[in-house]
Amino acid sequence: MVDIHTHVIPGVDDGSRSVEDTYNMVLEAKEAGFTDIVMTSHYMTHNYEPTTGELVTWKEKLQELFNAKGIDITLHSGMEVYVSNRIGELMQEGKLLTIGGSKYLLMELPINGSINYLDYVLYYLQSHSIKLILAHPERYVYVQDNPNLIDDYIEKGILIQCNYAGIVGFYGKKVEHTMKTMLKKNQVHFLGSDCHKPDSIYKLIPEAVKKIKKIIGEDEFYRISTINPKKVLNNEEI
Repeated sequence: MVDIHTHVIPGVDDGSRSVEDTYNMVLEAKEAGFTDIVMTSHYMTHNYEPTTGELVTWKEKLQELFNAKGIDITLHSGMEVYVSNRIGELMQEGKLLTIGGSKYLLMELPINGSINYLDYVLYYLQSHSIKLILAHPERYVYVQDNPNLIDDYIEKGILIQCNYAGIVGFYGKKVEHTMKTMLKKNQVHFLGSDCHKPDSIYKLIPEAVKKIKKIIGEDEFYRISTINPKKVLNNEEI
């Protein structure tokens, strides 16, 4: 499996607090069955603004550490970019990282309130050949209230990533119900842990995998947990 959404780089956002945390999280990820981890640290203007160079350096140093320890895991750079009407400016200034240097960008929307400039953001990204992956829409209140929004997003060319733990009630019953509906309707292109700390999400992965497979079957699970994320890392079409 490929974990396409994580917060394992220490000290750059609200995720890992130390190299020790990172080390333990990666061991947990490997134990849960992941072969690759995309390190999608938050980029949120005025809150978290790690530089691309900083994140790439962390990826390289951490990969060296795990290689030296004989831990067979492959790390990839990325960001979870909080939506902004300055997306064009940020891209032009080279402040944003796509997933593994591909054309795919992971983006987060507000949890509680929708925005009125998403079409502009999408137009800008598409005009620059960037494919938008929407992070955990099952957690957005307005999606829970109006699940048809997912169809609208997909029709506009947006790809959908859900969090594993959503299906086991980690974020509450509404999230669990919304994610289950999305899975049944084949509206999910990727799964990710969105793990922020050790001894948390990765321990729930086996239970989540079992439940997801029961809903969509082995083949579809393999597609959204492994095949599609590998296509992203290879910069292939979904």
